[in-house]
Amino acid sequence: MTPSPGRPTRPGPPAPAGAREPAPGGRFVARAAAVTAVLTAAGSFFGLVRDQTIAHLFGAGSDTDAFLVSWTIPEFAATLLIEDAMALVLVPAFSLALSRRAASAARPDGTEGGGDASAGADDPVRALLAATLPRLLLALAGTAGVAALLAPHLVDVLAPGLADPALAVECTRLTALTVLGFGTAGYFSAALRAHRSFVPPATIYLSYNLVVIAAMLTLYARWGVRAAAFGVAAGSLAMVLVQLPAFRRHLSAGASGTERTARTERTARTGRPRWRRERTVRHGGGRRTGPSAAAALVGGAVLAPVAVFALSRQSQVLVERFLASELPPGAISHLNYAQKIAQLPMTFSLLLCTVTFPLVARAMADGRPERARRRVERDLLLAAVVVLLGAAYVIAYAPQIVELLFQRGAFGAGDTAATASVMRVYAVGLLGHCLAGALVRPFFSTSRPTWYPAGAMAVGLLLTVAAGALAAPRWGVHGIAAANAVGITTTALLLLGGLRTRVLPIRVGAVTAGLGRLVLAAAVAGAAGWAAAPLLPSPLPTALAGGVIVPAAFTGAALAVRAPEVPQLLTAVTRRFRHVR
Repeated sequence: MTPSPGRPTRPGPPAPAGAREPAPGGRFVARAAAVTAVLTAAGSFFGLVRDQTIAHLFGAGSDTDAFLVSWTIPEFAATLLIEDAMALVLVPAFSLALSRRAASAARPDGTEGGGDASAGADDPVRALLAATLPRLLLALAGTAGVAALLAPHLVDVLAPGLADPALAVECTRLTALTVLGFGTAGYFSAALRAHRSFVPPATIYLSYNLVVIAAMLTLYARWGVRAAAFGVAAGSLAMVLVQLPAFRRHLSAGASGTERTARTERTARTGRPRWRRERTVRHGGGRRTGPSAAAALVGGAVLAPVAVFALSRQSQVLVERFLASELPPGAISHLNYAQKIAQLPMTFSLLLCTVTFPLVARAMADGRPERARRRVERDLLLAAVVVLLGAAYVIAYAPQIVELLFQRGAFGAGDTAATASVMRVYAVGLLGHCLAGALVRPFFSTSRPTWYPAGAMAVGLLLTVAAGALAAPRWGVHGIAAANAVGITTTALLLLGGLRTRVLPIRVGAVTAGLGRLVLAAAVAGAAGWAAAPLLPSPLPTALAGGVIVPAAFTGAALAVRAPEVPQLLTAVTRRFRHVR
């Protein structure tokens, strides 16, 4: 049930002092973010190599369109099962289980959270694992089988005007296997991040893309574009295998030695652990049994709004491909290549939120909303700095970027021009995508399910559909990309306003003012880069020069308008440089 407006909710009663672990300091967050950034950058680099390989081997024609339609399943699976829904549900659930575990170890009488007692299995974390993982694997396997069986109907619905639907059906039956692979990988990633283990989850896209590239290079002469579909399926399995050792180490070990010692002492005094005798605990205003309090966070009441939000967000891609299927061949491919490049700044801007989301969820589970509020406000502005800087660079140097990355083999100069022009339109909506991804996390860090993010995303999706249907006949792929930007920006604004009234008392005015200054700095940087781009003849030196011009112009403009976070970042970099010297 959605809390009433104007009354921010607390996720539960404050845990006792002994149950609260000290929040990780800035140094831990910086290290975790740095490691995640490096590994994600490597994964993104090989993602570009993957897309370059597709462009080189298959171009931007009907075969590529058929494969990209089949790629809709992995894209949805990644959003639901890795990026959004799985993480938004499981990170808070495991954070709550870890909080319960810490509380039970801290209290000599076995009570937690203001006199509540744990109950159920010996370890809340292992109880959550046993209650969720087997059922999830069964559901994922069944869904993958159904998707493969219904592949012809899916292709008809997704792209009714496709030139080669039979090829798309074959590829879809292969890519349907990613439902099982991505779902398992997403579960492992969420559990590990809640345990503050960030390295294995950060390697999943690196391993995935390496396998896809290897499969295409090995099999394309025999299988054609089907080799790419097979590589996608095999890459999803690699995501699971690369995390399996760390998952077994963290999740199979059970409670720590301190917790086991505390329970042994309680058992010696009472004859059995108190958390087996006092079974009922309160959390978030309701009464639940101990470990099942965490398990309840992955129940249908919580999962449904998260899943609807994630599905609605990813449905923007469905809308784009549905509308583009009626345009000349290659339209879907141009949209895909443009989106993949344009969204790289968004990916890197959300790295910090990926690292801090477990910290926000743990602060909410421990009943510390003020700490969560400060973290969320800082994350929003830092993420905006990264995404706006990247958007300015993309807008200024789109033709050079596309030419460097893709113009070879079957991908010609005409494809470069079309892709670059679409990419510039996509870049306008990058801030909206970034804010939507960052803002939705606190909504699902509470113990009470809320449908507000799903409603906000539904409004944005409806705008995307309406604007795209009106704009596509006149402006083609550019109209479709513009509709995407309008829809997601509307969703971000609704989430920003709703977060203050429903979850955390963030200072919307201060955040909005800071974002406005950063947007102004990005506009100045983009204009400076656009003006300088024609001064050099070849794409490589032009793109490299832009890597200096755009950040310098952005920093100067941000300092001039007193944009938040930029002076602090500049000071931190200067201090680190002096320390290295």
